[in-house]
Amino acid sequence: MTVLPTAPFGSKEITRLILGGNPLRGNSHFSKEMDEDMRRYFTVSRIKETLFAAERHGINTVQARGDVLIQQCIREYWDEGGAMHFIAQTASELRDLHGHVKQLAEFGACGIYVHGTFTDRHFLAGDMGEVRDLTRFIRDAGVQVGVGTHIPEVIDLVEEENWDVDFYMACLYNLSVRSRDSALVSNAFQEDRFDHNDKFKMLERIRRTAKTCLAFKVLGAGRLCASPDDVRTAFATVLAAIKPRDAIVVGMFPKYRDQVAENCAFVREVLSGARE
Repeated sequence: MTVLPTAPFGSKEITRLILGGNPLRGNSHFSKEMDEDMRRYFTVSRIKETLFAAERHGINTVQARGDVLIQQCIREYWDEGGAMHFIAQTASELRDLHGHVKQLAEFGACGIYVHGTFTDRHFLAGDMGEVRDLTRFIRDAGVQVGVGTHIPEVIDLVEEENWDVDFYMACLYNLSVRSRDSALVSNAFQEDRFDHNDKFKMLERIRRTAKTCLAFKVLGAGRLCASPDDVRTAFATVLAAIKPRDAIVVGMFPKYRDQVAENCAFVREVLSGARE
């Protein structure tokens, strides 16, 4: 199958639908039960099956946290002939984040971004120095530099201060109204706040910046998936609102339905209509 429509990302072209990594690590942002279901389903073998399925249906990029398990799965996937690009999130529980960034770049990530929860915690504390320092280290590593966030005002600050970054990993829901740790850092499920009005605030920031934005939580972590029509509508709404150089990042859990095939078909249909 042909590759989905793409957008520039440094020297690469990335598909405007990117496979998201949260389900691969059992982080549903939905319920404890779904977290556990995902963890039991996504063995190393099934993670690789999902990567190959995404590539087969036209996705050429995966975004996931750069931890040991994900790197092992992607390494095996590449060794077995897989060719998708890897955009890595920093694993903010690690003590040596500079060493982590260097290792991810050497591993083969084409882009690295500062974990959104890490960014947001520093923003809420009023001290973004450590976040900016980490973006400079990513630049020195020679890959595309990103800032992840759930807070629209973070993008305002980075733009106003003219940070040297290439892209934003922008959540459509502000899960950081209060300071929090990621469930994968705290090792405990958290009840997140999902306000569907949030997306319009973040979409405004995405349109305002000339930089590439990777919009995530497009389906509200499963809250906008009651029917296939709901999924298609959510994709169409966001793809119509973001820039042509932007992409959406969508986690997929193919245990009960072939979400990979369905999502690729919806995005192909929506973007085909947009070009007509």
